Amino acid sequence: MFTSNWGETHMRRLGGDKKAWYYPSILQTLHRGSDIMADPRRVEFGDFLRSRREKLSPKTVGLPAGLRRRTAGLRREEVAQLAGIGVDWYIRLEQGRTVSPSVTTVDALARALRLSKTEHAHLKALARDGDRRAFTREIVPPPILRLIESLPHPAYITGRRWDVLAWNEAAEQVFAFGRLQEEDRNTMLLMMTNKQTRKAYGAGWAEVAKRMVAMFRATHDVWAGDPAFAELLTRLRQGSSEFVKWWEAHEIRSTASGLKTMSHPTLGVLHFEHTSFQANDDPALKLVIYTPVRGGGSRGRALASGG
Repeated sequence: MFTSNWGETHMRRLGGDKKAWYYPSILQTLHRGSDIMADPRRVEFGDFLRSRREKLSPKTVGLPAGLRRRTAGLRREEVAQLAGIGVDWYIRLEQGRTVSPSVTTVDALARALRLSKTEHAHLKALARDGDRRAFTREIVPPPILRLIESLPHPAYITGRRWDVLAWNEAAEQVFAFGRLQEEDRNTMLLMMTNKQTRKAYGAGWAEVAKRMVAMFRATHDVWAGDPAFAELLTRLRQGSSEFVKWWEAHEIRSTASGLKTMSHPTLGVLHFEHTSFQANDDPALKLVIYTPVRGGGSRGRALASGG
C-alpha cells in the first residue's frame, strides 16, 4: 500500500475492459447442478434474517424466556408471531427459498427484528428483484478523471466492487496504488489482506477493518452470486481469518465520513478526514477524498496546505 518512492508515479488509470481476472473459472460452475435452484440474493436475505433473529433476546421484544431454549436469540415461530406472518412462510424466507415477500411483510419483519434504518433498507434491497446482468468494471469518464487530477489532496475513484479505478498524484504519494497489480487494486483486499496496510493502521486496524466489512456486506449481498463478487469474496476469505469471523456476523453499516490515522514509512503519521461522493454520470462510481487534518506531522501539514 505504501512506498518510499512516492514521487515516481503520477496519475494512473486502469486500462482495457477485458481483464481475465474479473471472470475466473467460477463462471463454469455457477449455474451448474443445484446452484440454479436458489437465488443467491434470497439466500443472503434469509441469512440476514437469521443473524438478526439470533441477536435478539426474548426480553428485548417483551416475550418470556421460557425453558429449554436451545438456540441463541428468538425462535423462528416467535419472529413470525411478532411480524404477524405464518411460521411456514417465515421459515421459507429464512431458508432462502425463491419467494418474494411484499413490502408490507419486509416492513413487518424489520419491526419484529428491531432493525435499524440501515438494516431495514438492506432487507428491502435484497427483497427486490434486481438487475441480473453480470458485473462489469466501470469506466471513469474523462471529466471525472480531470477533476481528481486537479485536486491537491489524496483522491481516488472506486466502483461497485470497491475496485480502485483511478487516482491522483496525492493519493499515489500516500497509497501507492500504481505499485500494485490490477487485480489487487481493491480497497477491501488492501484493508484485509495487505500486511503493509495493517501495519499502517496499527492498533486501530481492527476497528477500521471491521467497519469496512460491514459496509462491504451491504454491497456484496445485492450482487450475491455474481462471478466477480464471488471471486473477490473467495480471496478475502482465504486471506484473512478476521474477515471470515466478521463476515459470518452479517453486520450491515452504511458508508459514512470519518477520521483515519495512518503511519507512513516516509511521510510519518498522517491524520485524514475522509468522505465520499457519488457521481451523477454513473452512480456506481464513488469519489473518495482524504483531507489532511492540520497538526498531523510536518508532511501532514504540507499535504493540508496543498504542498
